Amino acid sequence: MKKIAFVVLGLVYVAALSTVTRGQTPSSADGPQYVNKVNLVRPPDYREWIFVSAGLGMEYNPVPGTPGRDSFGNVFVNPSSYRAFMKTGKWPDRTIFVLEFRGSTSEGSINKAGRFQSGLVGLEAEVKDSRFPDGWAFFNFMPQGSMVDNAQPLPVNAGCVECHTKNTAVERTFVQFYPTLLDIARKMGTVKPGF
Repeated sequence: MKKIAFVVLGLVYVAALSTVTRGQTPSSADGPQYVNKVNLVRPPDYREWIFVSAGLGMEYNPVPGTPGRDSFGNVFVNPSSYRAFMKTGKWPDRTIFVLEFRGSTSEGSINKAGRFQSGLVGLEAEVKDSRFPDGWAFFNFMPQGSMVDNAQPLPVNAGCVECHTKNTAVERTFVQFYPTLLDIARKMGTVKPGF
């Protein structure tokens, strides 16, 4: 009888524990890591994260890029944040996006038309983290064309904050360029008013 009571108590404890943890946000081991509490560590496995979109020759400045030299921009987001967004249409704290810029070429192997990606020419990150003054920070891992292992947040007046505040569809992210995520944001009602 004591054994049965012990087993039942154990099962009740496990069931109670699972209901408590089910509603909580899991700690994300894939979220941002820092050196000195502010310098973002370059995620070594970001190419294994969720690929949300690619763009070719996208320019944010009025002057267009040089024809034939446009770069590809590949966007990756940490898996736990992607899963949260798919459920809520919002990015949880400790979301990290990595934007990888690669050269564009048309000459290679059997290619007769079109363009494909070549060498890495830039690597940046955007992080949602409540520890930063406005909750978001931007980082450049190739400030002078050379890769660094960790990067300081860019200054608020670097232009990233203003652009990401004025021109993005969801929070500070360009979800308008990520078609499947834009559908989720519309469904969840998280697209900025007037967008």
